Amino acid sequence: MEMESPHGFELTPYCAMIKIVKIREPDKFFRVILNSIADGVFTTDSEGKITFLNKGAEEITGFSSKEALGRYCFDIFRADICQTQCALKETLKTKREITNRPVTILNKAGKKVPINISTAVLRNEKGQIIGGVETFRDLSVIEELKKELFQKYTLGDIISKNYLIHDIFNILPNIAESDSTVLIQGASGTGKELFAKAIHNLSRRKEKPFIKVNCGALPDTLLESELFGYVRGAFTDAKKDKPGRFALANGGTIFLDEVGDMSPSLQVKLLRVLQEKEYEPLGSTSPRKTDVRIIAATNKDLSKLISEGKFRDDLFYRLNVVKIELPPLSQRREDIALLIDAFIQKFNTKMGKQIVGVSDQALRLLLKHDYPGNIRELENIIEHAFVLCKGDRIDLDCLPKEITVNQEKISSPTMPLPGETPIDRAEAEVIKNTLKKYNGNRIKTAQELGIDRTTLWRKIKKYGLP
Repeated sequence: MEMESPHGFELTPYCAMIKIVKIREPDKFFRVILNSIADGVFTTDSEGKITFLNKGAEEITGFSSKEALGRYCFDIFRADICQTQCALKETLKTKREITNRPVTILNKAGKKVPINISTAVLRNEKGQIIGGVETFRDLSVIEELKKELFQKYTLGDIISKNYLIHDIFNILPNIAESDSTVLIQGASGTGKELFAKAIHNLSRRKEKPFIKVNCGALPDTLLESELFGYVRGAFTDAKKDKPGRFALANGGTIFLDEVGDMSPSLQVKLLRVLQEKEYEPLGSTSPRKTDVRIIAATNKDLSKLISEGKFRDDLFYRLNVVKIELPPLSQRREDIALLIDAFIQKFNTKMGKQIVGVSDQALRLLLKHDYPGNIRELENIIEHAFVLCKGDRIDLDCLPKEITVNQEKISSPTMPLPGETPIDRAEAEVIKNTLKKYNGNRIKTAQELGIDRTTLWRKIKKYGLP
C-alpha cells in the first residue's frame, strides 16, 4: 500500500503509519492527517534539509516547524548516531528501510530523549528519489518503566525476580553490616563474585579494596606468595619485598574463590589468619597483623571433601559462619528474560550495536535450555549472538549450534507464549513447566514458586494456562 501526497511523493505505509491508499485532497488536509499522528514525522530533501515536521515531532524535539524547516536534520535531532551511523543517510544510500532502531536525541532544552526510529526513501510520481522520511516514537515512559522494573529486581549488579534470590537480597544488608566470615556456595557461573562484591559494597569497608584470589588457578607455592607476599631473599629471584593480597586488602575485603581447591598446607595458614588475624609472608620469621574481611566461595561440597580428608573441618567451621547458597539458573528460569535484557544492554554498549531484543522463537528456546554453565553460559550465548546478529533482533540462526541442535523444531505447533513482554512470556513458561513437573498440583507449584495459591490461580487465568 502506498500513499501519494499532492506534491507527488510517496510514503511507505510503515513510515506514514496511515492506512489510506491515496490522498488527492488539498495540501492542508494532508498536513492535518500527519499532524494528528502522535508519533513524530519529518521529511528531508536529498541534501538532508528538513522540508516538513509534524506536531508530534515538534512536541518530542521541542523545535517548532518554523525553526526546523530548511535546517539539516542533525541540527534539530542531535542524535547519538547523527555523525557516525545516520539512519536516514544509510537508507538514502542503500534504498532499504530501517525499522525500530533505538537512538537517543537531545531536545531543544538539552534533555536526552530515548526514541526509536524508522526511515524510508521519498519518491516523486516518476519514482525518482527526492529525499527521505523518518518517523519516531518517544520511549521515555517505557524507559522509566524499565528502570523501575530493574530497580525492583536489582541489587548492585545482581538482577533477579526469583524468590530464593530475593530471600538473599533481604538478609544481605544485615550480613554486610557485620564483619563475619561468609561462605558462598553455588555451581560455577551462578554469580558468586557478584554477591561477594555486593556484600563489600554494602559494608563499612566499601571505600577500601576488594581483592579477588582464585585459589584453584595457581599452584601451591605461587598461591602462598600471592596470598601472603614474600620478603627479600625468600628465594633466588626475590630481590625486594612484595606485599601479598592480604596486605593489599587491608581494611577491605578479600574474596577467596574456589577455596575448596586449596591444599591442606595452605588451609592451615588460612586457618591461622581467621583465628589470630595474622600471617607470615614467605621467608619472614615475624607475623603481621591484618584487618581483612574474608568471603570464601566454592562450587564443591565441602562436607564431602571433609569426609574424604581433603578439607579441614576446623577451617570449614571458621568459614561457615554465614552461608549463602546460590541456586542454579535452571531453578530461577523467571530470571532468564531479565538477564537477556541486561546482557543486550551491556553488549550494545560494548559493541556499539542497536539490538532491541530476541525473537519469540529464540526466547522460547533460551527459556527451555538447561544452562549447565548457569548465568555465565547465558552471557556467553548472548555475546555469541551479538557477533552473528546482522539485524536489530536476535533470532535462532544467531544462537550457538549446540543450543539449537537436538532441540524440537521451533516451528512445530505449540501453545504460543502469552503476555506482551519477554518477562511475561518467561513467567508464563516457568509456571507452565512447574505445573507440569507436579502434574498440575497447584499447592506444590505455588510452594516451589514462592507465591500463594491465590496469586498462582490469578496468573494461570491471566496467561490462559491449562
